[in-house]
Amino acid sequence: MRILAIHGVGHGDAKTDWPPQWQQAVFQGLSAWRPGMEPPVLEFLHYDHFFEQAPLGAPEVTEALVRLAASGLFYGLSDKFRSRGGLGAALDAVRWTAGMIAQWVALEDLRAKLRAHLAQAIQQSQPDVILAHSLGSLVAYDTLRRDEAAGGTLSRDLNFVTFGSQVGNPAVRAVFGGRLEPIANCRFWWHLFNAEDDVFTCPVGLPDRGKFRQVDTFFDIPGAADHDGAHYLAHEQTALTVWQDLASTARGAKRSAPAQPANLAASHARMAVKAKPDALKQKAVLVGIADYADPAARLDGPVNDVFAVSAALQELGFPPDGIRVALNERATGEGIRERLKWLLQDAQGGDQLFFFFAGHGAQIPGFGRDSEVDRLDECLVPYDFDWSHGQGISDDELAALYGQLPYDCQFTIMLDCCHAGGMTRGNGLRARGLTPPDDVRHRMLRWDRKSQMWLPRVQLARPTAQEEKKVARASDRTSWLGESGSVRRLGRGTSLWTPSATEYKAAKAANDHHGPYVPMMLEACAEGELAYEYRHGVTAFGAFTFSVCSVLRQIATEQKRPRLNYEDLIARTGERIASVVPEPQTPQLHCAAFRRKELIPGLSPL
Repeated sequence: MRILAIHGVGHGDAKTDWPPQWQQAVFQGLSAWRPGMEPPVLEFLHYDHFFEQAPLGAPEVTEALVRLAASGLFYGLSDKFRSRGGLGAALDAVRWTAGMIAQWVALEDLRAKLRAHLAQAIQQSQPDVILAHSLGSLVAYDTLRRDEAAGGTLSRDLNFVTFGSQVGNPAVRAVFGGRLEPIANCRFWWHLFNAEDDVFTCPVGLPDRGKFRQVDTFFDIPGAADHDGAHYLAHEQTALTVWQDLASTARGAKRSAPAQPANLAASHARMAVKAKPDALKQKAVLVGIADYADPAARLDGPVNDVFAVSAALQELGFPPDGIRVALNERATGEGIRERLKWLLQDAQGGDQLFFFFAGHGAQIPGFGRDSEVDRLDECLVPYDFDWSHGQGISDDELAALYGQLPYDCQFTIMLDCCHAGGMTRGNGLRARGLTPPDDVRHRMLRWDRKSQMWLPRVQLARPTAQEEKKVARASDRTSWLGESGSVRRLGRGTSLWTPSATEYKAAKAANDHHGPYVPMMLEACAEGELAYEYRHGVTAFGAFTFSVCSVLRQIATEQKRPRLNYEDLIARTGERIASVVPEPQTPQLHCAAFRRKELIPGLSPL
């Protein structure tokens, strides 16, 4: 058995300890299943010299470092950037760690050299297995996927093992056009994931079926980043999956797909039968938070909203046991994240998935490469929100989950909240948005000497040229980027974009896909407007939720049921809101253009 081993970050070319550790872990793993087998031949790919020659302090590399730190998956790095001395003082320390990943993300010419280097090594060694750790997994996936998309044969019959990998990180995924695709020519791809690994690692949102499987390899090394490659290779779960299968196909045995446990194989078989309606899923997560800790932030209607939406979904055909609810103190950040993962895991084409949130929204200042605020991040406010980093449910976090959904899956996000800051009007209307505390608000302001007033910071007042390049059509920019061009809006997945529309198009073509999945977004109000509560007699609801549900209920009960698409739903909802709310509140529909005219499932004409 010939194995090509590719190290990760950490100046692997100069270290001498990792090759024998890998060799020992691999041989012990294989020989446990096939005693007396001939030891595998490991060859090691060296590539650090490419990174020594590439610029580390270039602006685009610095920007990539910040995007990685802001991904919410490696909090310590962002703190380091804002410590004394700023980013410049940290550059030498991160050259062989985060700096390498940032260089790879930012520099296409570097990626091209690495692809050519690995392709040559594969052609020369003709390996049966590629073991790719950390940054090495990015180089390997980029090489194999691009080659396959171009009709090449580098990946044919290869076994591919990634571990300690950043390939699923949103900031990294943008390099591939915002989406990962299977490597179809591979015999099998195992992705070993450790949730304790802090070096930008992330799960891969590919379905565990056919030729891919993600394996949880939990370990916690005291005082380390839990990123050690040998620990992944020696893990008991690696032995039960990777080494068991590779041992069974060694010595020229006929290659076949890896053996799976009976229940997993049966699950895969069921999911493969897309033609059967009973194989498809209708799942929903509904969140309503009224009793926030701050008495001034408490609302009246979110719990009622959840029950109204649950009733509407069940009338549209959703099964009661497919709907999960989180209310008030149970709707913590962790509780919402856990339910979202349940909602979106193992999604397949034709599934109908629905996420509803009623509560407060907020905008949090985000830091750019100069440790200055250069954007606002929209977020949903969970029960335990306190304005600290990572507390809100942001678009970056949502996009990491929904960006990999199958294109023919129907994922709808309905938000009855606003992000412009909340207040109670003199007429008693209550808005669903939090105004930031003064220390957070200060980050968004600057002192104007001429007018002697506090004004919005310039960076937050107009789109930058770089931001404008991300959206090809000017008419789309407000919807995608906000009126200022600097708001990272929910459901847009902008963290998965490349720096320009041209690069984005090229990345999609090179990786043979259509870009990240775009959900159906139903939003309570336009940017800058407020989402209000409404009292239906003595019962409080969100005006948006009440109007949507009343439109659906009316259509469902009409004798000659009309054809209702999403555009019609939003238009009718807007009319109803205007009849009960005296302030401007314009509901919004944001989705792929072709879906705007789709009929709402469960409301077929009678």
